[in-house]
Amino acid sequence: MKPLVSAIIPTRNRAVIVKRSVQSALAQTLKQIEVIVVIDGPDEATQVVLAEIDDPRLRVIELPISGGAPEARNSGVYHAQGEWVAFLDDDDEWLPQKLELQLETANRSQYEFPIITCCLIARTPRSDYRWPRRLPSPTELTGDYLLVRNSLFRGEASLQTSTLFTRRDFLMQNPFRKELLKHQDIEWFLRASTLENAKIEFVNESLVIHYIEDRSETVSSKTNWQYSLKWIQENKSFVTPRAYAAFIMNRVSAEAAKQGDWKAFRILLQEAMRSGKPEPIDFLIYLGLWLIPQEPRRLLRDFLIGRKQT
Repeated sequence: MKPLVSAIIPTRNRAVIVKRSVQSALAQTLKQIEVIVVIDGPDEATQVVLAEIDDPRLRVIELPISGGAPEARNSGVYHAQGEWVAFLDDDDEWLPQKLELQLETANRSQYEFPIITCCLIARTPRSDYRWPRRLPSPTELTGDYLLVRNSLFRGEASLQTSTLFTRRDFLMQNPFRKELLKHQDIEWFLRASTLENAKIEFVNESLVIHYIEDRSETVSSKTNWQYSLKWIQENKSFVTPRAYAAFIMNRVSAEAAKQGDWKAFRILLQEAMRSGKPEPIDFLIYLGLWLIPQEPRRLLRDFLIGRKQT
């Protein structure tokens, strides 16, 4: 029977953890699915692990050379047989009703190309968090929702790849930009939200477990504030001046502070004030990122908004 939904999992050299994500996809209450694992370049260890999974709905595609996660996702879309496509990062997992509830929401949508997302459980070794803490208002621009922070801790807003569910033909027309090393998901959501007859819609339930600490290092997770600054400058037309300033002061500065690159302190502050419109909360977050070490910030976050894992 032809699948209704194609679940696409890009992976490379993550044999230890990819099995968990694959099993969570195969355990969905919606059974009319296929799970496509796209191995981004030769990777014998991952092939061996996946061969242990005895389920005819699992398909494994090994690319001849590594092209990065965006290229692997695009390749998965190309080979998908389902009308709908959902993405899952290899270090995340889905809860059982994820695809069923998103498909129901998509079928009720009045838009030709619904972009269905959902809430998630952001998991650390110590605590769980519900992201996003708020949903976007009906008139809120995607860039403002994604990039602007009105509270001290991240997770107020969230659109993440492992929550994404939409039509295959929409993804064929609007693929991920394969040349991007970072921010591929943000860029895709920003671009897709401007297209005619497309709309981002939420399932207001936590249907994904997203592991936000102790993740294996990937190209997209490597700290590089210069790359992130260049990216937002090149995508300035997609965001408001407030969102532009917030991204620099909240995200780019977090990367620079993690690198300990103090010369970036003035560079980023000047760029945010010259080309954007920061608010007082942005200055507060900016100073906190530079002056308070990461571990005390994590402990404060756990105390104020975290909850013990169930």
